[in-house]
Amino acid sequence: MQQSKPIIFSAIVAFCFISFFASCNKKHTNPAPAIYDRDSVPIMTTYGVNTLISDSGIIKYRIIAEEWEVNEVKHPSRWTFNKGILLTQFDLKKHILGFLQCDTAIYYDKERRWELHGHVQIVTAKDIEFYGNELFWDERNHEIWSHRYSRIKTPDKALEGDWFKSDEQMTNYEIRQTKGWGIFNDREFSPNNNKMMTMPTAPIDTISHQRKHETIINR
Repeated sequence: MQQSKPIIFSAIVAFCFISFFASCNKKHTNPAPAIYDRDSVPIMTTYGVNTLISDSGIIKYRIIAEEWEVNEVKHPSRWTFNKGILLTQFDLKKHILGFLQCDTAIYYDKERRWELHGHVQIVTAKDIEFYGNELFWDERNHEIWSHRYSRIKTPDKALEGDWFKSDEQMTNYEIRQTKGWGIFNDREFSPNNNKMMTMPTAPIDTISHQRKHETIINR
């Protein structure tokens, strides 16, 4: 019985040491925080995009972008272009109807609605040009609008204001809170002189593009 006491005492001391070190390790544990916003993570991210978008088997757009994120979990679901986009629109004969480019863009695919921000520029086949830092485009209702400073230039005049609304082709537009306008007999603002986009007249089949990840997406 005399020898059992040191053994029991040693066991108790060892248990205390183990408990102490376990508690110390537990205190210094730094678990990573859980991610609860699952809708913030895109289901697909594509880089170097050169994509054709078709509707009912008809090619309508070409998208060229450095980065393209698709998120179908967020409501509403969306495509996000955080590093800029160049969008080309085509008619039924694959002729170009217009160009659109900006710094960032969001496309709500289920609602068929665009939200464009930063150095927004549009050039139509009728040589009408739009410049601004914000633009919204409703494909279903065929309308575009902006509540920030915008500038419209046609072959013979230029208008600018803080409120803009138009049809998709910018043939019927309205500008409010006008800041100024002018009429030009000559092409003082030539696209070639100001490094603006020019409008090709050839069909899409005959236009050469840098091939990256080119696909056709049906909507």
